[in-house]
Amino acid sequence: MDHRKIYVTQPALPPLAEFIPYLEQIWDSKTLTNNGPYHQQLEKALCQHLGVPFISLFCNGTIALMTALKALRIQGEVITTPYSFVCTSHSLLWNDLQPVFVDVDPVTLNLDPRRIEEAITPQTGAILPVHCYGLPANTTEIQRIADVYGLKVIYDAAHAFGVKQNGESILNAGDLSVLSLHATKVFNTFEGGAIVCKDAKTKQRIDYLKNFGFADEVTVMAPGINGKMSELNAAMGMLQLKYVDRAIEKRHRIQALYRELLANVPGIEHMAVPENVEWNGAYFPIFVNAHYPITRDALYARLQEHGVNGRRYFFPLISSMPMYRGLSSAAPRNLPNAHKAAEQVLCLPIYPDLPLEDVARICVIIDEASRG
Repeated sequence: MDHRKIYVTQPALPPLAEFIPYLEQIWDSKTLTNNGPYHQQLEKALCQHLGVPFISLFCNGTIALMTALKALRIQGEVITTPYSFVCTSHSLLWNDLQPVFVDVDPVTLNLDPRRIEEAITPQTGAILPVHCYGLPANTTEIQRIADVYGLKVIYDAAHAFGVKQNGESILNAGDLSVLSLHATKVFNTFEGGAIVCKDAKTKQRIDYLKNFGFADEVTVMAPGINGKMSELNAAMGMLQLKYVDRAIEKRHRIQALYRELLANVPGIEHMAVPENVEWNGAYFPIFVNAHYPITRDALYARLQEHGVNGRRYFFPLISSMPMYRGLSSAAPRNLPNAHKAAEQVLCLPIYPDLPLEDVARICVIIDEASRG
């Protein structure tokens, strides 16, 4: 048995020596946080790199998502997905908003627009979709629905750094998009997050909210929070930005090899990337369906026995968790596609420094398990 541990995601780290000059400049500037030089540089650099008008950096994606909801003054019910990481819906509870879960499309695992429209009530204030695994939600149809009913749209774009559709950044969809810059993401600042917005006035409100509401030393404009990104994290972002395109290229080579080696394994399917989408290779989920001789959970355990730590991502569903399962929208009969995905999906390791021979070894384990 090979006892090397292989995890789903690992941070792509540049050479340590390259980070030292950044640390020295922070030390010399005597500015460790609160809109320092690297913070300002990174906001501008990300706007240019991603093709978006305005970005506000945060200490993490969860605080960014909570602040986005506050910035748009959302009230009442928010339609969202049960198939996501828990912070998506937790951000609603922290804002005293009512999550309303609707089912996902069985192919994309993103919110099904037909289910969205059916769930709208007079209390609905917004739609909170997720670009699941970095593959775009149906932004055109979601925006149509939002315009008809006068709703705000905030995208949880935690997985979607650098993703484009028809040559345009999907971060420009909706009213706001929220990024996670956590260590496991395609682009990271160790810990971090960001809100993408479309105009300077909205960015100014967001900037107030993330810094206790302060407009100046004595003027507080809003009941803000402490969501600021430190100079250390921003400096790491500036350094990482030099390598992110190369890292995404490596991810594409890895996912292409997975697709090739798993193509003929019965009972294993993977998600297709639409031709008009420039994907970032954030995750590599497979579906372990009924034609595979063992369950998804049994395959998960088999891989762990060989030192491969995949992830049942997302399991359990948010709607199955104690704080949500009492909601009428959380009833399993309303969410058949999401429940099926939660039982079948297994995310395989994918990160820039994953050796291709390890990818091959993982595929051998999956193939051998398919033979009984």
